[in-house]
Amino acid sequence: MNHKNGFNPLSRTTAHRRAMSRNMVTSLFRYERITTTKSKALEVRRAAEKLITRAKVDSVHNRRIVAKYIADAKILNKLFTEIGPRMKDRNGGYTRVLKMGFRQGDAAEVVILELVDYKLPDQDAAESKPAEKAKAKPAKTAKKAPAKKEAAAADKE
Repeated sequence: MNHKNGFNPLSRTTAHRRAMSRNMVTSLFRYERITTTKSKALEVRRAAEKLITRAKVDSVHNRRIVAKYIADAKILNKLFTEIGPRMKDRNGGYTRVLKMGFRQGDAAEVVILELVDYKLPDQDAAESKPAEKAKAKPAKTAKKAPAKKEAAAADKE
């Protein structure tokens, strides 16, 4: 029976598992979206959600507790100044797991672990590109017209 088994050891030693978990949580907060196996994602999600809950209240005590887990000062600051306040109104469920399929080599189930309010970079770029294209098109046509006239004038000479 598998009663009271509190976590998945992921077939790793304690030191390796802790280091991997810390690194993956740091990467999740840095990029706000990571690709990993399902079992790792579910374990990382537990730690990440607890840290985000701490980051919702910016105090010295909470910063020190989270700093035990996240060594990078920039990511720690980002967690308390950006991610924590964004999740202020949400009561848990800060991350999402999206299934991608199975990995080619070992058929492990691969997922995307991301923060719930993550926005794809393509969406931000796509929203700004139509405005840029509208501004750029008249400029391009204005540049092309004189070039043709100059070429025609050069041919006549």
